Amino acid sequence: MRNTVIFDMDGTLLDTLEDIYLSVNEVLARAGLPLRTRDEVRQFVGIGSQALMRRCIEGGESNPKYGACHAAFQEYYHTHLNDHTVPYEGIVWLLDALRQAGFPMAIVSNKSDSAVKGLNREMFGERIPVAIGAREGVRKKPAPDTVYEAMRELGVEKDACVYVGDSETDLETAANTGIPCVCVSWGFRGRRTLEELGAERIADTAQGLLDILKEYAGD
Repeated sequence: MRNTVIFDMDGTLLDTLEDIYLSVNEVLARAGLPLRTRDEVRQFVGIGSQALMRRCIEGGESNPKYGACHAAFQEYYHTHLNDHTVPYEGIVWLLDALRQAGFPMAIVSNKSDSAVKGLNREMFGERIPVAIGAREGVRKKPAPDTVYEAMRELGVEKDACVYVGDSETDLETAANTGIPCVCVSWGFRGRRTLEELGAERIADTAQGLLDILKEYAGD
């Protein structure tokens, strides 16, 4: 029985794209660098802020402005991370349904640990008891480290877990952890891309995701 759900955050539970997009272009504009489109930023997110800025800046880390831009992004985004961010349609209802049914839940994200914990509290209250983000000394997804940490905090083994995400990073994370992955089509990649990436289970709605998770739990 797999009744523990470990969620990705950005593109899965929360629509964070607008705040990330605006923060990226604010930093690029200040540095006199070419701006990025919303769709470009959508494709660049998922592996943490360093990779995001590396992809957004011409020349990546070889650009002499990279270090300052990454630091500026972290500072600016930290104060603007919930200007426009909202849960996706049906997510709060889904979390309430899972909680009522007794599903242990956690969040693992490549966003900074403080941001993950803060957004979890603000958006979901006490619904998800464990929220883990990126910090020094812990490998980011797709390494399995943060997922294993979530399992330890929840007191569960991996044969009780299902991972839910929206991107290739999440598929790789689940594979590296050795647990099934359910993808959602409303996030940063979309159903067609997820199918091309080899996703086997894809939910298009919160109700559809609940149905799949109940299948794994044996309900």
